[in-house]
Amino acid sequence: MRKLLVIGIGAGNPDHMTVQAIDALNRADVLFIPDKGAVKNDLADLRRQICDRFVTNRHSRRVEFDVPVRAEPAPSYRPTVDDWHEAIAAIYEGLIRDEIAGDGCGAFLIWGDPSLYDSALRILERVRLRDNVTFELEVIPGITAIQALAASHKMALNRIGDSILVTTGRRLTQEGLADNAGSTVVMLDGKCAFNTLADKNLIIHWGAYLGTADEIIISGRLGDVGAEIEKTREESRLRKGWIMDTYLLRKPE
Repeated sequence: MRKLLVIGIGAGNPDHMTVQAIDALNRADVLFIPDKGAVKNDLADLRRQICDRFVTNRHSRRVEFDVPVRAEPAPSYRPTVDDWHEAIAAIYEGLIRDEIAGDGCGAFLIWGDPSLYDSALRILERVRLRDNVTFELEVIPGITAIQALAASHKMALNRIGDSILVTTGRRLTQEGLADNAGSTVVMLDGKCAFNTLADKNLIIHWGAYLGTADEIIISGRLGDVGAEIEKTREESRLRKGWIMDTYLLRKPE
């Protein structure tokens, strides 16, 4: 039976690769490299650099594939994502069927950790349910942007006895900060949702391109640094053509 490895490769720094992840790369016959177009070519390049640095299996090969662009969110967010995932599932199915031998092994390289705000595992479950190709799945964890954020700001994610909530920019805008969350980590925020919060005394720890040579971090009282973060974020996005960032919010001690 075909074997599929879903490998967490960290937040962007090749040094985030674990020994387990490196071993997994070298077990694979085929390494799948997604291409999200010229604007996000840096992301494919980083995957190539990781393979160049760590892959010693001379018999492995790389297969690059185009990732379809997600449609602009409709009033109902979920159907847009479902349609996008269905299109990617069709691509995954073709890659597994055509590029991996019946007893071979392929690997998908996933930013951060496959279990946290990444859809590869859900998409592969769609492929499995189609029942056109069979495979065995193995998941290798990786360092997340949340861990990289905490390390770059030299802070603990939690306060003593407090909880941590991990959420998205969309939900932060809709729901605000949860009363019972000591610290709130926000991911997938393309619109600086922290600006919608009324409490400007919150402390924010923000970071973009975490762990890479382009890393930017800003922290302070939301009322003091919120505008700076928004300006820095937009300038960086325009300069590079893309941005990946996350941040932590908490009330002052």
